[in-house]
Amino acid sequence: MRRPNVLWISTHDINPHLGCYQGVYPGAEYAVTPRLDQLAAEGVVYDNAFASAPVCAPSRSAIYTGCHPISIGTMHMRTKAVPPPEVTLFTEYFRAAGWYTTNNWFTDFQVQTPGTAFDDCSETAHWRNRPTDDTPFFATFQGMITHESQIYLDDEAFAARTARLLPEERHDPAEAPLPPYHPDTPVFRQAWARYADLITEMDHWAGEFLDQLEEDGLAEDTIVVFWSEHGLGMPRGKRWSYESGLREPLIVRWPGVLAPGQRRTEIVQLMDLAPTMLEVCGIPVPEHMQAKPFLDRDGEFLVQNEYAFGGRDRMDVQEDTCRTVRDERYRYIRNLHPDRSGMQHCEYPDHLATWAELRRLHSLEGNQLAAGQVRDVLTPLQRSVVAASKPAEELYDLHADPHETTDLATDPAHAEVLDRLRRALDGWIEEVGDLGQLPEDELIEQWRPSGRLRPTDAPQVAVEDGRLVATCSTPGASLGWTTDPAGETVPAGFLAGAIGSPEQDGRHWRLYSGPVDPPTAEQVWFRAWRLGHEPSEDVAVRLR
Repeated sequence: MRRPNVLWISTHDINPHLGCYQGVYPGAEYAVTPRLDQLAAEGVVYDNAFASAPVCAPSRSAIYTGCHPISIGTMHMRTKAVPPPEVTLFTEYFRAAGWYTTNNWFTDFQVQTPGTAFDDCSETAHWRNRPTDDTPFFATFQGMITHESQIYLDDEAFAARTARLLPEERHDPAEAPLPPYHPDTPVFRQAWARYADLITEMDHWAGEFLDQLEEDGLAEDTIVVFWSEHGLGMPRGKRWSYESGLREPLIVRWPGVLAPGQRRTEIVQLMDLAPTMLEVCGIPVPEHMQAKPFLDRDGEFLVQNEYAFGGRDRMDVQEDTCRTVRDERYRYIRNLHPDRSGMQHCEYPDHLATWAELRRLHSLEGNQLAAGQVRDVLTPLQRSVVAASKPAEELYDLHADPHETTDLATDPAHAEVLDRLRRALDGWIEEVGDLGQLPEDELIEQWRPSGRLRPTDAPQVAVEDGRLVATCSTPGASLGWTTDPAGETVPAGFLAGAIGSPEQDGRHWRLYSGPVDPPTAEQVWFRAWRLGHEPSEDVAVRLR
């Protein structure tokens, strides 16, 4: 059986606001997404796909490791975690099995990206650069078009960002399907229209890769997966553990295996993508992965999840903790700090127009109270988003209340549901562990005693039977080798450094997965990486 190629098309900060989700997810009817709708018609749409966290880096860490963030220490937004030694980025398994792996270009996995994770992790990475036409590939393109920051560009910059949109593709703010938790003001209407415009722009971008597959004659041999990592960048979306923060689009096309035009309503977690891709490509799924494949090699849907679990922890300087579980109908949220606002002040989002607008309206209500007037600027639901506190527990019936407007946690009629979901959440936490319950300073001290990264031991290299054999004494270390001499290292820029992109020194590191025939070069260098540790020193082996 020919080994399939895999193409991942990933975007930022959207819910299932695509045309193919019309009637399934509220507001999808506003979307203009012909290319992704066509992909959906040719593949399978997953109606209930969920992120592990409502913010980028923790969510991506789950997707790329197949492990829950709270279990491996990647739950806080902006951290450099030290996962258990068995944990690595799953693309390394593809690389070891012979796939050409690329990432263009965003990483943000909460760990420094090791040189062994991808054949190419750069802005020019592409399957077209693979060594031979017969080499299978796993190519990922991570788009920034829909990132929350783009909603709030100035008019000139936004026009340039969406320059290819036709007039009929642009969205009228007056028609924006505002959810009930957002006030009906020009600021929110413009934000929603721009959000939808960016999704259409992203649709064009995604279509470019689908066209390139066709041009290269690869469409029939390639599994295409489209996903986003968490919800939209407005209040009560990104950073909140509601549907609007965690429910995601997921489309899979696999020609000749998955019948086109299907919809699946079972619960899928995005972190299940890692073991699923390994399973369908015939690569063993590591035992340490907590996620489970949802497809087998024949395209059959495997046993469904009864629940999707998730939560949020520190968001930059915003310290808060919640855990959540969702079954096919209900979402239960446990707020561990009910005395804290769900919309605490936070340096980055505070400057975003929708955050500022909601705070402005809330301030007007404060003026009303001071004047002895009844508040009437915000609804109680809108007020709850920016309120100084929140309930200790929340429960919502998603069938009857898709926007989660009515909290049923204190409703006696739902006591049995509440108890069942409480026990499900407790059982999950007991099973996987919860490092989010440790004081973060204590956790960091465990990872980095006295503030120092632990080093990865240098590889030991020997020649056995004419082949190069390398080992490393650091548990969980991955080994790479190169014949490229060290050049001037170009440090990662501020953003790239923050999200864990590797420094660029122009060297291509091959993954060491077994004894290597000596290359024709005069010298070869070996290096070891362990997630959360400093890379090892290079070990040079002179061949001639």
